[in-house]
Amino acid sequence: MCEENRLLTRCLYFTASRFARNITKLAEKTFDADDLAPTYLYLIMTVRFHPNITQKELCRKLSIAPSTSTRFIDKLEKRKLVTRTASGKETNIALTDEGEKIYKHFRESLEVLFDRYSAILGPEFSADLSKMLHEASNKLEQNQ
Repeated sequence: MCEENRLLTRCLYFTASRFARNITKLAEKTFDADDLAPTYLYLIMTVRFHPNITQKELCRKLSIAPSTSTRFIDKLEKRKLVTRTASGKETNIALTDEGEKIYKHFRESLEVLFDRYSAILGPEFSADLSKMLHEASNKLEQNQ
């Protein structure tokens, strides 16, 4: 193996970014949700599991900045997929009936996505990789 390949293969930043680009392409092909990027769908899913979640908690769960969540929520609210309610200093987010429909479609798409990358990587490797990436992300976030 040449030095360039050794350096790239050993670099977690490069490898993770490359993997993220590839899995994003696969996800975007799989999630047929009008013009909503996968991140919007995960926001909808999180709100679905935590009705009336605060915006602060939503940011924490998705590991996104408040300004990013505001932009996402604005778009989803404009499309009537979520509602935003002020409660003192906090903002609560809830799904609309239309948001619930999008969630159900997304939930089915998640199974298709898993099947697609499992067919390429193998089901056991896919599950292990997902678990390891989740654990690694948690450790990195705790040490920032």
